[in-house]
Amino acid sequence: VQFTVVVCVRVGVVMAVKVKWKCHCVLLVMLFSNIVSGMFTRRHCSHHHPKPHEVVHGVHIEPAHVMKKRSVDQPLRILLYYDESVYRLDEEKFQLINNTVLPEAVHFWEQALMVRKTGNAIRLNRKCENNQVFYRKGDPYSYCKNACEEKTMCGEVQVPEEHLEVCRTCNATGMDCGVQDPSVGPGIEDADFVFYVSAMETERCHKGLTVAYAAHCQQEAVLDRPIAGHANLCPDSISTKPQELEILLSTVKHEILHALGFSVSLFAFYRDADGNPLTPREDNGKPLLNERLQARQWSEKVIKTVVRPKWRVHGGVVDREVQLMVTPRVVQEVRNHFNCSTLEGAELEDQGEEGTALTHWEKRVFENEAMTGTHTQNPVYSRLTLALMEDTGWYRANYSMAQPLTWGRNLGCDFVTTSCKEWMDSKRNIGKSIHPFCDKVKRDPLETECTDDRSSVALCNLVEHLSPLPSHYQNFDSIPHVKAGQEGYYGGSVSLADYCPYIQEFTWRSKNVVVRGSHCQYVENNPHKDKNFALESYGESSRCIDHTEQMWEERSCSQVRQWQHWGSGCYQYICKSGRLHLQVANYTYTCYKAGQQINIRIIANDWLHKGALVCPPCHELCQEQFAAVGDRCKPDVTPPPTVLYHSDRLVCGSAHQPSVSIAVATLLLVFLSGVT
Repeated sequence: VQFTVVVCVRVGVVMAVKVKWKCHCVLLVMLFSNIVSGMFTRRHCSHHHPKPHEVVHGVHIEPAHVMKKRSVDQPLRILLYYDESVYRLDEEKFQLINNTVLPEAVHFWEQALMVRKTGNAIRLNRKCENNQVFYRKGDPYSYCKNACEEKTMCGEVQVPEEHLEVCRTCNATGMDCGVQDPSVGPGIEDADFVFYVSAMETERCHKGLTVAYAAHCQQEAVLDRPIAGHANLCPDSISTKPQELEILLSTVKHEILHALGFSVSLFAFYRDADGNPLTPREDNGKPLLNERLQARQWSEKVIKTVVRPKWRVHGGVVDREVQLMVTPRVVQEVRNHFNCSTLEGAELEDQGEEGTALTHWEKRVFENEAMTGTHTQNPVYSRLTLALMEDTGWYRANYSMAQPLTWGRNLGCDFVTTSCKEWMDSKRNIGKSIHPFCDKVKRDPLETECTDDRSSVALCNLVEHLSPLPSHYQNFDSIPHVKAGQEGYYGGSVSLADYCPYIQEFTWRSKNVVVRGSHCQYVENNPHKDKNFALESYGESSRCIDHTEQMWEERSCSQVRQWQHWGSGCYQYICKSGRLHLQVANYTYTCYKAGQQINIRIIANDWLHKGALVCPPCHELCQEQFAAVGDRCKPDVTPPPTVLYHSDRLVCGSAHQPSVSIAVATLLLVFLSGVT
């Protein structure tokens, strides 16, 4: 929006009552950001666990005494088998999936997990008509009652004949058992898991923002490990934009893990380190069926129900029931992460429809852990998730592949075992930051922040909802700039996080098309040079740095431009000589103490850019780098008086032009303060 304003400046006094004025016509430019509602990215996972009748059990590979004696030291080998639908993807999507996404996702888990080596080829069992199966004492193979089905499916994909065992049947009384056709295919060589991949626009693809879904379909006989699964990629939801590759890759990794073991349909089959079941088995060798969940019921050695009494919400307290994963390595990892030695286990998601609850980590507690139920920002596969996979009894984890989870780290027991309302209230009462939670409602002018790990420019995702939230999700007694009595309508935009508002990275959109993201380490998120008002620089060596409370502005000799968002930005940095050094437009600014304000005055692209950065504590960005070379951050000191930072000046034709610019800036600020 542009306004032409006539500004008159006093330039001299002729007599006591006569004042001479010189007038300038100056163009004010108000630049509004192109953030729209829905800026926060959320992709829910709806893992529809396979029902008992959809899973084939008892695939014989090797005798039990051989399998159980083997060490878990074989790097996991995953074979990908494409359905014809994958080849029907358009060329760009096929190349992305075939050359980048699937190979990288599979390679990650092949590096992260090890299994017991299988000496023989895997031949999958055929499906039986009406799922009616006989097992004969002393015989490792299963037999179908009367007949095998003509086709054996794994998800949407038909298993090829060469991957299948022969068809074995008995008559209706379990007698006259034998092989229908003695010819057998080669099976699946040099693999521990086969993944059947399709790319069909199914009904499930149209629920939410589903990009892919996966599940297992067959389990081996001795230890119940899943050995075959399927994944369907939703063609219309596959984005080839570089800035969305991270989300797509993380989604595929996430779905693969559901098929490998993180699934409500597999919890009851977990085993201890010696290969013994953690859940008792019925006479048929399987755990008891939970009819409501349509899954095998696990024991309290796997998941335990715990009640959190006096869970504080707006208006009082309630009792909160939670489900905790209590396997041994998970318990140890979650205690270490939060620095809470009494934590009973890792909380599982309790919201969402079938496929979200219980099959993911709780979003409020583990926010950007990749195995939570919705993608929001910077997904990581942490030690916690690798510990769970090790606790299945089927894998050994390579913890060097774990990615650091900063959310909640070392924040103590209260962060996990009390409501976010109680956490925020307790921190406010002692004058401390309520991060990682927040209480700023998004409004104009837009003020951004930094995520706690400084990986992204971020906003508080506190929003107004259309109706009051359920009472046990109302987390505020009062909110700045919100009318008293309306607090019940406000909560975080992520429902799975119990509507707790927190600092979240976001995407910039124009006409609902993603322009760029706010993650600092992706070079594709750099703003266009004409819109880079705060001289940001996104890239591998960039982190989020706070601005001061004053808006950044750009000046020329005829215009003053102020952008309607500010608060933080991404900048490159280096750690050298015990100090943190910020880099802005090829100039280096040394930080001598936390909270130091560095004024920026740089001419770039014919504009004078004016603003200020706030130095973060040196240890936040440099501690690890310095420690690696035996150095450390120097103590905070006042900047020496001899230190002069770079500062450009705008030179214009009129000697009085700078005064005009200052007056214009003042008028603009006053004008903005009156906008509602």
